[in-house]
Amino acid sequence: MNPGKIVEAPAMTESLKISPQYKAWEPRTTLDFDMQGGFARAVEMCSGMAECRKKLDGTMCPSYMGTLDEEHSTRGRANALRNAISGIAPQQEFTGKRLYEVMDLCLECKACKAECPSNVDMAKLKYEFLDHYHRANGLPLRNRMFAGVETLNRIGSKLAPLSNWIANSSLNRRLMEIAFGVDRRRPLPAFAGETFEGWFRSHRAEGDGSKGEVVLFHDTFNNFNTPNVAIAATRFLEKSGYRVLLAEKKCCGRPMISKGMLSRAKENAAWNVERLARYAEQGTPIVGLEPSCLLTLRDEYPEFIRTGAAKKIATASFLFDEFVAREIKAERLVFRSSGNGKKALLHGHCHQKALVGTATTVAMLKAAGYDVGEVDSGCCGMAGSFGFEKEHYDLSTKIANRRLIPAVKAASPDVEVVAAGISCRQQIDHLAGRKAKHPAELLWEGLGRAGRGEVGRV
Repeated sequence: MNPGKIVEAPAMTESLKISPQYKAWEPRTTLDFDMQGGFARAVEMCSGMAECRKKLDGTMCPSYMGTLDEEHSTRGRANALRNAISGIAPQQEFTGKRLYEVMDLCLECKACKAECPSNVDMAKLKYEFLDHYHRANGLPLRNRMFAGVETLNRIGSKLAPLSNWIANSSLNRRLMEIAFGVDRRRPLPAFAGETFEGWFRSHRAEGDGSKGEVVLFHDTFNNFNTPNVAIAATRFLEKSGYRVLLAEKKCCGRPMISKGMLSRAKENAAWNVERLARYAEQGTPIVGLEPSCLLTLRDEYPEFIRTGAAKKIATASFLFDEFVAREIKAERLVFRSSGNGKKALLHGHCHQKALVGTATTVAMLKAAGYDVGEVDSGCCGMAGSFGFEKEHYDLSTKIANRRLIPAVKAASPDVEVVAAGISCRQQIDHLAGRKAKHPAELLWEGLGRAGRGEVGRV
């Protein structure tokens, strides 16, 4: 091709990332990596093509979009993990501070699981890494606090409104920043005086239950912080002809998983699987409102509890949007309520976009009469506790201000801003000053505009 030009190039077998001499050690894991061929193979799924360095669309990778630093891309983290398990770095570096710094800014959004051509699941790899890291280096008090959010919320609700006044006092905010590293600039979620469970026990069902039973897997936040969301969902389902049952449950384990406390998360998973198994066996749908919570049953439970029961529960579990859209498609549910063409701006939760998509949310809201526009907003930047942490607050807001917050601010006041995730709604409220609603709230409000009449039945 180039006459007269001679290049003494190295052999094609030199400088291979994975050569015949390559050998990686396999850490013992709590989550099941068999589908990937083991932990090492899950790391090696990264081929280095750098799709995670895109900046204009999609969700992967929010920390790279915020920093533009290779170290904080999915590829950068995969390469760092590969070095630690292949002998390029000493084996003790697998639980070392430097690898922790590389993994730290991963928001665990799971976007790489969907958007990476190789489907690298960096969130899952981070969970396992953190579990090993904290076993070797000790578990910070802040991790214990965030992992115990259900207990904290239960106490806070019992003491509301006094607890809200104390939590938001300037003295408490300073103490939380000093003692736990919770940034004082970040508003704290309010505790509800009446929990959803309390409301549910005292309310009377509003429908005849002729369409069968639905188990509501009510998450910590919609129980103690935003019970209005769970109440709206319950009343809508009952008016639609379903009998709503409350699951006997513990925290889904997501707060523990995100902090690398996998043994505790697995205990909760086993407890919940034992109590939900009979519903899955009977074919009763298990419906959840918070994407990161409900999708834990789908994504992590079968990898914690490697049984047929866990797999059946995963199959029987639906986001509220998925369940309603499924019933509409099967013509078991026909809307007589109407959004009257009102515009709705939808921001999808990262885990929902990565694992199931937002098509059912759009279809459901359109069927309810809303004119839906979906913003390509990427990650909101909150990622559960990430946005509360002092060292992450600035990056959290920077990620949100790239696309999501400008889109919300540009929307006219009569546009309904819609987000299923509580973290997403917190970020929108904090940075845009707009109250975003859960899709279930829009459906119940639409039914109200129709006079709270029966939802159509077939």
